[in-house]
Amino acid sequence: MDGVDVPQVTAWLLDRVPGVEAPFSFERVAGGRSNLTFVVTDAGGRRLVLRRPPLSHVLASAHDTGREHRIIAALRSTPVPVPEAIGLCDDASVNGAPFSVMSFVEGHVLRTADEAESILDEGSRRRAGEDLVDVLAALHALDVDEIGLGDLARREGYIERQLKRWHGQFLRSQEQAVQAGAHRPVPIVEEVHELLLARVPAQLGVAVAHGDYRLDNTIVGGDGRVRAVLDWELCTLGDPLADVGTLLAYWADGAALPGALRPSTSLPGFPTRTELAEQYAARSGRDVSDLGYYVAFAYWRLACILEGVYVRYAAGAMGADRSVASAIGALVATRAEAALAALG
Repeated sequence: MDGVDVPQVTAWLLDRVPGVEAPFSFERVAGGRSNLTFVVTDAGGRRLVLRRPPLSHVLASAHDTGREHRIIAALRSTPVPVPEAIGLCDDASVNGAPFSVMSFVEGHVLRTADEAESILDEGSRRRAGEDLVDVLAALHALDVDEIGLGDLARREGYIERQLKRWHGQFLRSQEQAVQAGAHRPVPIVEEVHELLLARVPAQLGVAVAHGDYRLDNTIVGGDGRVRAVLDWELCTLGDPLADVGTLLAYWADGAALPGALRPSTSLPGFPTRTELAEQYAARSGRDVSDLGYYVAFAYWRLACILEGVYVRYAAGAMGADRSVASAIGALVATRAEAALAALG
């Protein structure tokens, strides 16, 4: 199986995870376009989750499973729901790259309107949106030193650091696209980068910033409650409003962005973007008047991320299926255009 050395990972699991029984089955979870995720089922039916970086074209610091493992371990005793961090293998010789193992959380990952409509009624959809904001406000209320994450990153200059980081990642992805014979220029990404750099707002405090906070990076129950927040690989310390901007950038009050599936949040019952922003302001006590900037930043950063996803698919790093590469590549400019519109 691409991404899992079954004999060596089996031996590691038997040695490091109490109570599991061989043989194990490994099922790749569809939907994720960054780290590879597998559901691991042992002989007794117990399920775990294994996370590892892509097979190649891995950008520095963008797929750090060890960092993700540390963060969910620190958050496990807080009001923020996360899976249990079970084990970390930092020996790349075992599986070709480091990997982490966490508990499997029962529930639903809602990516499309069809999925949300079949699982949640209108009342549960409203609850899902409101709970998502409550969980985010709880995350941002944590004392970073008290939970042991005070040294996770620098605390100030979050947006400036993020602009530098993602612009650098974008340029490296473009270089990799050249090497893969799949390069095409995307000048609007550079244009928006300059505008964002010139308009950085003052940072309002420091918090644990998830980095990719949205509905489909959570597991929700049939009642709409958030059972676990997933995908912490981009988490750092920084400006809490960046997480709110990301949530709103992915949230649809009706229509989807070009190239996207009809989003779950377009269904009746889900709160509007305005309601989410107002709820966050009420729960956190923070001024959200600059949210347009943070929404723009979220769209621009997504364009940079998608450039990396594009080149990984074009080069075959996400497995044998390369058919979606051109469609993902087209989304890079689309997201940058959305950022430009959000800046006004």
